[in-house]
Amino acid sequence: QLAESGGGSVQAGGSLRLSCVASGFTSTRYCVGWFRQAPGKEREGVATIHSFGTVTYADSVSGRFTISQDNAQHIFYLEMNSLKAEDTAMYSCAIDPRGAACYVGRAESEYKFWGLGTQVTVSS
Repeated sequence: QLAESGGGSVQAGGSLRLSCVASGFTSTRYCVGWFRQAPGKEREGVATIHSFGTVTYADSVSGRFTISQDNAQHIFYLEMNSLKAEDTAMYSCAIDPRGAACYVGRAESEYKFWGLGTQVTVSS
């Protein structure tokens, strides 16, 4: 079970840190992805982190967002800085418990567990 938190409303240029808590998850090899979906748009991958620490980012957020993890607690973070109006979306985390590959752009079907999401609204 995944539960996201940390969303909210901020002005452009502001920051938010999202958290994703994985309950009942014991795999030591996995891939976690952060996704977002804006109204009227398809869901897109934002960032991924492998249990070994490898991270990838979408071009649109590279340099502004940072994904990290607390391996022991199975908590995954998305630090978002220099937020823009176009970052407004519902943000969700997902886990692939096999972790054979991990990168932005992987098929969403590879992720087995999904959270319900947390809303991020950035006003200009």
